[in-house]
Amino acid sequence: MARLRLDQDIQPLSEFRSSVASYIRQINETRRPLVITQHGKGVAVLLDVAEYEAMQEKIELLEELRTSEAQLASGAGVSNEDARSLLLARLKK
Repeated sequence: MARLRLDQDIQPLSEFRSSVASYIRQINETRRPLVITQHGKGVAVLLDVAEYEAMQEKIELLEELRTSEAQLASGAGVSNEDARSLLLARLKK
């Protein structure tokens, strides 16, 4: 995801409402999120769909890594050699 530009990517809700189409075009072109504020506080973030999906994939991968680390720490892991043997056996079926 492209880095947020504070001068362009934070807009009050009233401004966003009046120019929705141009802001959506900006998000699609720049791939940067848009922070929408109300009464001076951030209330929503608008993302390009592809950027959102990429972010979700990264989160899922990180969760899988965390689960794997916990399993290894508890002794539930298998050695590389054993894993290779198991995979080769499954492929032969």
